[in-house]
Amino acid sequence: MKQTFKIGGNLEVNRLGYGAMRLTGQPGNFGPYENWDQGIALVRRAYELGVAFFDSAWAYGPEHADRLVGEALEGLPAVIATKGGVDKPAPGNIVVDGSRDALLRQIDQALVNLRVDQIDLFQLHRVDPNTDIEVSIEALAEAEADGRIRHIGLSNVSRDGLDRALKVAPIASVQNRFNSAESADAALVDYTASLGIAYIPYGPLGAHPMQQGAKLAPADALRWLLERSPNIVVIPGTTSIAHLEDNMTALQVA
Repeated sequence: MKQTFKIGGNLEVNRLGYGAMRLTGQPGNFGPYENWDQGIALVRRAYELGVAFFDSAWAYGPEHADRLVGEALEGLPAVIATKGGVDKPAPGNIVVDGSRDALLRQIDQALVNLRVDQIDLFQLHRVDPNTDIEVSIEALAEAEADGRIRHIGLSNVSRDGLDRALKVAPIASVQNRFNSAESADAALVDYTASLGIAYIPYGPLGAHPMQQGAKLAPADALRWLLERSPNIVVIPGTTSIAHLEDNMTALQVA
């Protein structure tokens, strides 16, 4: 089993990454993480253990996960992804806006929050029902062309949405919910693999996005994903260094 994957064809990462959604206030992933310094230490420990890919989003906090990851990894050669097009002005209040102005504004602020000159991977967090996906991707392509982002990705997207996006710009990743107990996206996993697109499953352990706790045994669930397809890059999230260290064994055993 190949242990790395090249996102966008040129960003080679260990296929076991880290998802930063939990590094926010609870409940509802709203507000700053209550133990900021511990969060910084956890992200840096993940990097020390070989994690090269860190996934965040504007909506996590909102902005607070980006800020924590940016502070923890400043100056380190990690690959950082974030997402935009979704905001969270209050716990449980999700606002989707995939317009050009909203996306470019979030990209500019994410550059500040992540403390980088260029965002490695910027993913459309959710397709806006009031904005054609082509319009959203054109905005991201604009940011890619001027160097603000390096690669474009999609999240919560269908095969049709991916195909429409591909007519506008190259797509480096798809991030949808997928795990050994929820495999409705199996055909899209295979399709992205055939195109050389990274597939980044969220909820790899079956946890609900707004609740603590996972339904699946971590080691077995992560191994299943890693063995399922060579383009899968898993991003389990945790707030425990001990749990993080346990998760890292999945790649070696698989």
